[in-house]
Amino acid sequence: MSNKTIIESNFNFPNQKSVYKGKVREVYNINDNELVMIATDRLSAFDVVMPKGIPYKGQILNQIATSMMKATEDLVPNWLTATPDPNVAVGHLCDTFKVEMVIRGYISGHAAREYKAGRRLLCGVEMPEGMKENDKFPEPIITPATKAEMGDHDEDISREDILQRGIVSEEDYIVLEDFTRKLFQRGSEIAASRGLILVDTKYEFGKTKDGKIVLIDEIHTPDSSRYFYAEGYQDRQDKNEAQKQLSKEFVRQWLIANNFQGLEGQTVPEMSDDYIKTVSDRYIELYENIMGETFVKADVSDIQSRIEANVLAYLKN
Repeated sequence: MSNKTIIESNFNFPNQKSVYKGKVREVYNINDNELVMIATDRLSAFDVVMPKGIPYKGQILNQIATSMMKATEDLVPNWLTATPDPNVAVGHLCDTFKVEMVIRGYISGHAAREYKAGRRLLCGVEMPEGMKENDKFPEPIITPATKAEMGDHDEDISREDILQRGIVSEEDYIVLEDFTRKLFQRGSEIAASRGLILVDTKYEFGKTKDGKIVLIDEIHTPDSSRYFYAEGYQDRQDKNEAQKQLSKEFVRQWLIANNFQGLEGQTVPEMSDDYIKTVSDRYIELYENIMGETFVKADVSDIQSRIEANVLAYLKN
């Protein structure tokens, strides 16, 4: 199965200046001008990268992200200029803002855990009394996180702290908040048209060389967002039942059931080929639900060569 996935890349493109390897994506700097971003099949959970790749995962994330960028570019400018390969996005080199703009329409995940622990303030934002897990907030709330360097956990931060510490200027931060709300509104509308609820998500932004703030990285993917099925949502809430989710939460739950939460001394459980296939199938299901179309598998007989040939052909032109 390993040759059918891309776990890492070691390309040497013309005019390549540097390579940055994140948890899932590998980013090649071409001539300090554009970035070639490769979505690998690596799977990360609890800030740990799993030892085996998930077939088609990189293609799925890349195609959702690039499609969603095109569906929102009338509202918010983005970094993207081309998609020369199913796993590859190319765009402008940007100076990245060191915050992730997390926006929540519902009280789920981290917000719900904080709430259960009795806290009513999240990133300086007040959460109303009397809510239960997965209820809708009266208005979506923005709960930023500082972007961790490799391996460290992202940390909650308030708007006040961001401005006070000079992480982002007030002028720029107002733009980031505005873009975040507009993107979440459009993402929620797209989700609703496909029978889904966009529960929460995160956006990342950068600044181009000419000082324009643009959306970067991924958007509305199952790795960066949580979705519920709209059908039966209210019924499940009324009965205090768990919501049907579309996100990689199912992987986290499997890891927890196998005694792994990324804590010291814990080892990643063995993922059998059968289990990996079920994860791949779930990601395909996520794609088809989020995109409202059938997933077309790319040729994975030799992914490395395919990507290299497509990127080289793009750079040549």
